[in-house]
Amino acid sequence: MTYLAMMHFDNEGIFANPVMGLWMFLSIGAVALFVVFIPLTSWIEARRREREAFYKADSLRRIAESSAGGAQAALDLLQQQDRMQRMKSREGVKIGGLVNLGVGIALLIFLRALIPHAPIYLCGLIPAFVGVALLVYGLFLAPRIE
Repeated sequence: MTYLAMMHFDNEGIFANPVMGLWMFLSIGAVALFVVFIPLTSWIEARRREREAFYKADSLRRIAESSAGGAQAALDLLQQQDRMQRMKSREGVKIGGLVNLGVGIALLIFLRALIPHAPIYLCGLIPAFVGVALLVYGLFLAPRIE
């Protein structure tokens, strides 16, 4: 066992190469990211959403039980929250379309300047058309919000 440790940490071992230390740092960092950080953050996010849903359901139950008009108020609140969620979703589609369109145009310009005599710059049309499709859907085809 001592031999293996000395082989790795000795001046003539694999760490004698300065690039090996960077490789080990990056590999340990990648393992730590995918094994510890990402599952932990997704678990924390799931707990937060669960807590929000519990408090929302409890609040709506208390409003509905409080008075005769409470049930109608709870339904109005649910409808308003649903409407706001649909508005956010639609605006997200519009913003995504604008971002894709901008990336496509920038890619067209960049590739045209990088390789002027080849039509490789037409690859920028792919994200541009995706952006146009998202914008058309967000502006004209998405269901209207009453």
